[in-house]
Amino acid sequence: MTANIDEAKQRAAQHVEEVAAELTRISETIHANPELAYEERHACAQLVAFVRAQGFDVREGAYGMETAFRGDWGEGPVTIAVCAEYDALPEIGHACGHNLIATSGVGAAVALKAALDPTQARVVILGTPAEEGSGGKIVMIRNGCFDDIDVAMMAHPAPADIADAPMFGVAHVDVEYRGKSVHASVFPEQGLNALDALVTAYQSIAQLRQHIRRDARLHGIITHGGDAANIVPGLTRATFYVRSLKPWYLEQLKARVKACFEAGALATGCELSIDWHADQEYAPMKINRPLVEAYRRNGEALGKLFYEMKDLTSGSSDMGNVSQVVPSIHPNFGVGSPTFTHSPEFTAVAATDAAHAAMLQTAKTLAMTGIDVALEPGLLDEIKREFGASGRGPQG
Repeated sequence: MTANIDEAKQRAAQHVEEVAAELTRISETIHANPELAYEERHACAQLVAFVRAQGFDVREGAYGMETAFRGDWGEGPVTIAVCAEYDALPEIGHACGHNLIATSGVGAAVALKAALDPTQARVVILGTPAEEGSGGKIVMIRNGCFDDIDVAMMAHPAPADIADAPMFGVAHVDVEYRGKSVHASVFPEQGLNALDALVTAYQSIAQLRQHIRRDARLHGIITHGGDAANIVPGLTRATFYVRSLKPWYLEQLKARVKACFEAGALATGCELSIDWHADQEYAPMKINRPLVEAYRRNGEALGKLFYEMKDLTSGSSDMGNVSQVVPSIHPNFGVGSPTFTHSPEFTAVAATDAAHAAMLQTAKTLAMTGIDVALEPGLLDEIKREFGASGRGPQG
């Protein structure tokens, strides 16, 4: 069996090399044409054409979303899904490297197809739109996408390779204050200042930060602070993110943040409205240790050097919601630069030769991990035991 697994991994790696030029071209064109959540038509078309040409049965407009797709191949007893993201960020484009996520994902899927017999596994490639704040995977979960999936995988570009990167759960809240606008100099006593309400809430949240757990984060921006300096602001708006690694603490923290919003309204007499966007709440990443360790072994065999996180610092992803319903991994892969994501500098890094070399290496690593899931005796059972032992979490 070991020889068969090794031979399958060799076939997978070879196939990634055979399609490397096309994967790089697709990455470059996605990078050059950034599209926001649910608008990723160019990216989706590029990826669909590639996986369809590679022999996958592709359904476009999947799960009620125009820019989602699902490709299936094989009929084996284990179903392995690889997720591809491809939306960009406002103003700074692919500063999260989703062009690399997309191509490492489709590269892994087609490599699995090349390495396995169709009776050994069913391979599913999922085009998952709108990760940047809109939760496309949450919609897919609700619409049954993962009901027939045994394991799900994807990988995210970063400054370094991390096999078991933690991911915060996150609640996105929009807040609005309504006061009374009057001339700020002539009739100030007649006004109710909605900006004062929002500033009071903002400062309260800033003070709260000192007293929260180390595995939690609070941050936000004022999106509308008024219209003119000589008008008492009658309407203000803000957006905040509340994050935690622990679902129970996220709920506690949301309650404390809500109290800060209420303090602003109470102090100023303004009306308050809060929208928690509960249908878009991202769950923490549930680490599946046997699947992570399989990825680590395969990455090390290809020359990856994994960094062990000692200080907790992380973002959030709707892949966390997937990890709560099926065993999943979401490793980071280094792109040859210490540059941090969500910056203009990372946008430039995401189109470099080094980043594309890392993307191809990661496609191979994901494919080899899928081969282990399909062919290594007992591994899938171990993965499922670990998942069951740690409990099924929120689906989003």
